Amino acid sequence: MGGLFSRAPPVKLLDAPWRKHFNWGNKEDDLQYVNSYKPQTKEQQLRILLQGPVGAGKSSFINSVKSVLQNRACRQVSCPKHLPFILHKKVAGLLPTTEMTDLADRTYNYSGPQYKAFKIQKGDSNCYYPFVLNDMAGLNASSRKIRQLHVKDVKRALKGHIKEGYRFNPERKLSKDDPHYNSSPSDSDKVHILVFVVDASTIPNMKQEDMEVIEDIRDEADEMEVPQIVLFTKVDEACPKISRDIRNVYKSVSLKEKITKFSADTGINIVYIYPVKNIHSESDLKDGADVLILHALRRIIERGHDFLNKS
Repeated sequence: MGGLFSRAPPVKLLDAPWRKHFNWGNKEDDLQYVNSYKPQTKEQQLRILLQGPVGAGKSSFINSVKSVLQNRACRQVSCPKHLPFILHKKVAGLLPTTEMTDLADRTYNYSGPQYKAFKIQKGDSNCYYPFVLNDMAGLNASSRKIRQLHVKDVKRALKGHIKEGYRFNPERKLSKDDPHYNSSPSDSDKVHILVFVVDASTIPNMKQEDMEVIEDIRDEADEMEVPQIVLFTKVDEACPKISRDIRNVYKSVSLKEKITKFSADTGINIVYIYPVKNIHSESDLKDGADVLILHALRRIIERGHDFLNKS
């Protein structure tokens, strides 16, 4: 029967994982690899650039990497992504609409998202892991002009021309006369691997504009031969079977279908797409989410290292 008595189709699981070479017991091997990793050149840093739509989980992935490597749930305070909305709420009823909007826009432009490089401390020592994760401003605009400017900023980041602290401006790309423009980037300033971060739970509703940006950025990265990896975040929200047991991640039919379609749409080989669940609490470190984070991190470092030695 239809109507109120209709039932949603059952969520299916495969009898065997679709990714054959993944092993839940490899956590210690992956952790040892990351802990012992060193670039061949002394003082060299492997640079990882995270890119993706707003809210996909880029900052959360950085926190998750830190949590796994320090064996505790870590949280970092980040700047609000919707500052204009916050300002509108604070001054609503106190200023005329035109003044209120102008104040929000001017403040947003002043304190826009920064280009930040995150280093992770090794234990209680003063040493840091020899890789950095750059969190790039997520795209949240449908204007073709803004998308093109965004892609140009990504290209400059890939080449190492953007200094840490630069505040992205959706109205213009970074100019060569800007103090945050790095005219002579070192090998450590350049990006060695590009990581696209996408929300698995919203993939079916992903904007065509966002897909086009990913394709445009891929074209730029391909031209420079920069390797690329994709992280499918929030997999527990994308499939109830995964929410109940994270170990169903490679048995979920619906997640496999999403990954397969994304691979076909973007041209990114399915072997370079990794599902992860970001870590927000101590319980996430115990249910297997840490295994997925470490597995993805190791593959990111391996591919970045290959490119670093080639360049």
